[in-house]
Amino acid sequence: MGEIQRPGALYQQVAAEIRNAIAAGEIPPGSPLPSESRLIERYKVSRPTIRNAISALRSEGLIEVIHGKGSYVRALPTPTLTIEQTIHQDAGTYALGHAWQQAEEPATYRSTTTAITGPMLELAEGEAVFGTDRLLVDPETGTRALHRLIIPFCVAEGTPLADAPDTEPEQIYALLAEAGHELTWTETVSARMPKPDERTTLDIPEATPVIHSTRVTRSAVTGPLVLEELRASASRAQLAFRVTVNRRRGLAAG
Repeated sequence: MGEIQRPGALYQQVAAEIRNAIAAGEIPPGSPLPSESRLIERYKVSRPTIRNAISALRSEGLIEVIHGKGSYVRALPTPTLTIEQTIHQDAGTYALGHAWQQAEEPATYRSTTTAITGPMLELAEGEAVFGTDRLLVDPETGTRALHRLIIPFCVAEGTPLADAPDTEPEQIYALLAEAGHELTWTETVSARMPKPDERTTLDIPEATPVIHSTRVTRSAVTGPLVLEELRASASRAQLAFRVTVNRRRGLAAG
């Protein structure tokens, strides 16, 4: 780490120098940063500049502050849980690839589609839906996840789901199959910074994203039937998928 060359935003330059030192292994993961006084002396800048630089690195997740000890380079987290996002089907029954336990009773409510959920279900915004929120926990690691399941009224009507929208997902798949639907699933995964309630509920460390999986259960004839969301801390969990060959139908021989 060398003396800062002006001009420019000094705290950003200091942050870049410290970031480079971390990437080069000069300051290994788990080790403390040099004291503010040493950083001031090294870079010939003011104390507020050093503090702003450290704050910027904290927001990136590179630095964590341990109360009573100081600032440390954050060790790269290794997820403690691999979530198998697979669905198994055998003789009309369905099973999910990962065995969760419910941390509390599910919350079921009536709602409407939004500008986000409507297109996923191929419905207009404001269409009536049932919603069920679950707080799940992995029995071996204690990793928590938030699961949300949305069923449109038009799908639940005339089925047991109209009276029991909090039915477990694998049982919902079986009911839809019994109703004559040929089921397929599509799933997308994204990452974002957590909302305050997600950070608290899922025990997400500072500057750590949440992984957000969205699964749509589809009928080969009628289209989307059910929407599910799964959220978990990216420092505690990773998702795994089984990839199979998707054979195209109706291709004419040349």
